[in-house]
Amino acid sequence: MALVTLKEILRGSVQGRYAVGSFNAANHGMVEAILAASEELGTPVILSIAEVHFRYLDLDKFVSYALHRIEEVSTPVALHLDHGLSMETIKRGLDLGFSSVMIDASQQPYEENVRITRSVVELAKPYGVSVEAELGFVGGGEGNLVEGSVANPSDFTDPELVADFVEKTGVDALAVAIGTVHGPYKGQPALDLELLREIRGRTTIPLVLHGGSGLSDQDFRNVVANGINKVNFYTHFSLAAAAKVAELIKGGKPLGYPDLTTAAEQEIKSIVAHQIGVFGTPRVI
Repeated sequence: MALVTLKEILRGSVQGRYAVGSFNAANHGMVEAILAASEELGTPVILSIAEVHFRYLDLDKFVSYALHRIEEVSTPVALHLDHGLSMETIKRGLDLGFSSVMIDASQQPYEENVRITRSVVELAKPYGVSVEAELGFVGGGEGNLVEGSVANPSDFTDPELVADFVEKTGVDALAVAIGTVHGPYKGQPALDLELLREIRGRTTIPLVLHGGSGLSDQDFRNVVANGINKVNFYTHFSLAAAAKVAELIKGGKPLGYPDLTTAAEQEIKSIVAHQIGVFGTPRVI
């Protein structure tokens, strides 16, 4: 099926009260696992590549490969540039063929976030590409895999700014901060569902949850039921795949490199498929 935009893949998600998973890929095996889970379940999926992971990739070749593979699968897939931190990165992503981009100016003062985001929306229009932005700040980082992080309530999304931000920028989806962090969560996450409901009441565009690691299946169901339509997911399956490889190596059996990568890919596919079910993504084929 053809590549689709984020706006297209999330159409109906607000009224339908479901979410579509946005799964980050930092190598070819991750792409294959994510697309295999999508096809097996007959559900749409968002294949994401984050700027923080560019260091692992030859981006031009990797995006070309990803676009080719997307054309071969039977389910709708959006190719999303996750957490683009500069106009240069966004422009590069647009030229390479991403169907969706996220500009992350969330650490900037409000008016600067508005200005930068609006500029990206204007830049993306001739390409027909969707734009996601972040209001509030989701802390942590995928690179922080040991200590973990905790959410700071002072960084949470201000619901009073939501309608103004959406109107002034024209974004297609809005990432919000309600108590999650990127990378592992230190301790037990405490989600502000009341805040999420208030944010949901201030806009009709899809809302995005970043930093889902540490959340239970019920936590995910709760945020989806209260207004989240796109869920970013990476750290959990990345750590699980590494743990699977370590387990096999400790087993003492002679193993080749393909044995390890195949096992890691299967672990990722299983987790992605499970999360798709938790998010309530409807079948389309």
